[in-house]
Amino acid sequence: YPSEFLLQKITEDNQIPVHLHVSVSLQYVAGLKGNALVEFFHGNIAEVENEELRYLMWSSVLFYKTPNVEVMACVLLSTKAIYFLLDDSFVHADEHQSDFWNKENSNCANSSFHLSCCFVLKLNDLQSVNVGLFDQYFRITGHSADHIVTCLTRDSYNTHTFIQQLMAVLSLLARTPSPEPVDKDFYSEFGSKNTGKMENYELIHSSRVKFIYPNEEEIGDLAFLVAEKMDGLTNLQSLNILLYVLAFQVNHVEGSAQNASSLQPKTLILTSSDLFLFDEDYISYPLPEFAKEPPKRDKYQLADGRRIRDLDRVLMGYQTYPQALTFVFDDVQNQDLMQNLTLDHFGE
Repeated sequence: YPSEFLLQKITEDNQIPVHLHVSVSLQYVAGLKGNALVEFFHGNIAEVENEELRYLMWSSVLFYKTPNVEVMACVLLSTKAIYFLLDDSFVHADEHQSDFWNKENSNCANSSFHLSCCFVLKLNDLQSVNVGLFDQYFRITGHSADHIVTCLTRDSYNTHTFIQQLMAVLSLLARTPSPEPVDKDFYSEFGSKNTGKMENYELIHSSRVKFIYPNEEEIGDLAFLVAEKMDGLTNLQSLNILLYVLAFQVNHVEGSAQNASSLQPKTLILTSSDLFLFDEDYISYPLPEFAKEPPKRDKYQLADGRRIRDLDRVLMGYQTYPQALTFVFDDVQNQDLMQNLTLDHFGE
């Protein structure tokens, strides 16, 4: 340890997504290569001497205690824990976080010294992993509200690779085996006697950590919700969700030196007749076991919606991934979007 292949893989993965801005301290981490990166991990992050760094990934993350603050993080998976190396601006982003972070010495006298927070989730404390629709994100759940983190990879490949690496590392943990399960038939295993509703697909790892994947009903629920937003005029049978993707909406900030753009996280849903943007709660659902009351907001909140037949043209940027798309819609007299969704040009 570490093997040449691991060094090469970690070096390749150590790249900040070009469209996201991070602090100087994280830029320093992103500049490390090969052995320097492993030495940095052991010298500054690792809590135990004999733990091994197995995987590195850059991702936006959300915490259960601060569901409205999405922050960039370098996610490091070792044989003992998952480390989230966070942008130092995150600590100042929300006043209510002082208890959560318990941060005492935030201002350093030396301005060339850059501080990063590191959030640690020990593998022994891990209870479940919820994978989001189409592997666009995943939520890691520990034993309390402080130990729930969602990684918004916005990339099915990164999600899949991380889950694979996590399962491999969990297999190394020595945990007391679970008692032998009583043989159950299919219906008692998956069906709830109260509702008759299929539960989400669960895989219980040998380390007793649950990996929970969405089933087909989540797409059905989403289609029903979308049909509701269209005032139910669409036949639910014919409504197909063609695309679900976590994206950013670009808002240009006028008056700034370089006309900077701010990125607003949105869930884009495309049906055969409409294009929707939703504000989605990625961290609160499904409810963790210790939750006393439902979250303050719904899982999906409509932010914008337009008919495909009002689409005039689509402009594509020439840069590499991530691709920028501009949708240009025909101007309509009434700008109330909720009415536009059902407005008929040739009706009364």
